[in-house]
Amino acid sequence: MKSTYRFRLNGRPAALESERDATLLWALRTQLGLTSAKYGCGEGLCGACVVIVDGRAVRSCTTGVAAIAGKDVLTVEGLAAGGRLHPLQQAFIEHGALQCGYCTPGMLLSAYALLRRNAAPTREQIVAHLDGNLCRCGAHQRIVAAVESAARQLEGRA
Repeated sequence: MKSTYRFRLNGRPAALESERDATLLWALRTQLGLTSAKYGCGEGLCGACVVIVDGRAVRSCTTGVAAIAGKDVLTVEGLAAGGRLHPLQQAFIEHGALQCGYCTPGMLLSAYALLRRNAAPTREQIVAHLDGNLCRCGAHQRIVAAVESAARQLEGRA
């Protein structure tokens, strides 16, 4: 039986009519047309499906739509504001922190969650935080450099 779930998506009111056991990943991709969150492993291990729910990075492939009712959900589509890329997005471009791009949305949102909690993380903290996000292309060093750069910019230390 389908239910309607109301929440905020990228800063705007949203609603989904869905089965209770549907995953957030598939609801975002198929019902709402937001394809930044990717299907990777389907088990919450690779990080390709990361979105932000109430300020925390969550694996949308293992999060049911019922779990987001009344909450704020942020996808990469909502990261930029006012026609300008978020500093993390800009830093990923400047540092070449992407190759095939499949992991990029999950990496961006995982890094975003980290920087919300810790505005000036050490390199070791960044590496540890992104450990659950797999990049099969091997761009990890450039990704870490991009997060460091964005942290400096967001702190006004650039």
